[in-house]
Amino acid sequence: MQCDKTYVEHTRINTSYFSHRFFSGIALFVFASIIIDALSSCNNLYSAEEKHVASKDSTAQKDSMANELPTILDTNLYKERLVKITNGDSSGRWPVKSDYPKAGAILPFKRIVAYYGNFYSKKMGVLGEYPAPEMLQKLKIEIKKWEAADSSTAVQPALHYIAVTAQGSPGKDGKYRLRMPFKQIDSVINLAAQINAIVFLDVQVGMSNVKLEIPLLEKYLKMPQVHLGIDPEFSMKTGKKPGTVIGTMDAEDINFASTYLKNLVVANNLPPKILVVHRFTQGMLTNYKKVETHPEVQVVMDMDGWGIQARKINTYKEFISKQPVEYTGFKLFYKNDFREANSRMLTPEEVLKLKPQPMYIQYQ
Repeated sequence: MQCDKTYVEHTRINTSYFSHRFFSGIALFVFASIIIDALSSCNNLYSAEEKHVASKDSTAQKDSMANELPTILDTNLYKERLVKITNGDSSGRWPVKSDYPKAGAILPFKRIVAYYGNFYSKKMGVLGEYPAPEMLQKLKIEIKKWEAADSSTAVQPALHYIAVTAQGSPGKDGKYRLRMPFKQIDSVINLAAQINAIVFLDVQVGMSNVKLEIPLLEKYLKMPQVHLGIDPEFSMKTGKKPGTVIGTMDAEDINFASTYLKNLVVANNLPPKILVVHRFTQGMLTNYKKVETHPEVQVVMDMDGWGIQARKINTYKEFISKQPVEYTGFKLFYKNDFREANSRMLTPEEVLKLKPQPMYIQYQ
């Protein structure tokens, strides 16, 4: 998540030089200090709430979605959709060669349009900025725009909730991250059920790691409508505090997450999971060629940078399009995309000109 925090302008893909610009958005970590007392036990909430049962609404949605899932993959349609989203790309990089997904896959049959944020903060994204009815109505308006821009592709609404947030303070265990209480995750799932949306739980590990954090969300990831996002920007392998430098993950981290999801799909006979990985610099993901794909997991590399239109498009080309993994995403900021002179938020029509076409769209 690159919202009100560190921003990095890349210069050339073949260099390691980046110009860093810091501004008042470090308010993300001010937010943490405001709620840290109220949630001081959050780092232990998962163990304390292991027996917590998701609500009847989320269970009903789980059963409903399971009944609607196709049992056989339409391979011809799958291949047609892959050709479509390459958007005339002639580089040979797209579509990425991989096995057919398991039946029930969302991509590339639908485009996901997601609202992102956290209920404890109005500064971390649109998901927490507005009252729920207003937020859902705004999302519906955006969905209609995408349906109009590409009438041949159905839109799948989504809520992308930051379930583990990076922090500016170390916390009791010194990991610089805060886990959200289960009741908040339940709220997201119930809210999503109102519009038949899927849910992404996003993890910012701080000085923890994916091997420790992802398994703690297993009871939710076992639900067919719940998927996963991981944010290398806040993976602080160097030991520096979140928000002071851009973090990094390796293919090994991505592979752990995708293999974990794969095992859940196989063990619980689930439809394929989607794994969203945020990226807007070269260093945020190392050894991308070693990222593994599975029929049970669909990996999306999400262009997470904000700013003037030309820079966002170039970032997508350099770090997403030229370094293919499987599917691509593109992030749009209601506020940060307007921060610079003459900058604005790209329209769906403009985003759809990208090669390949992003199949995951996130609004913050």
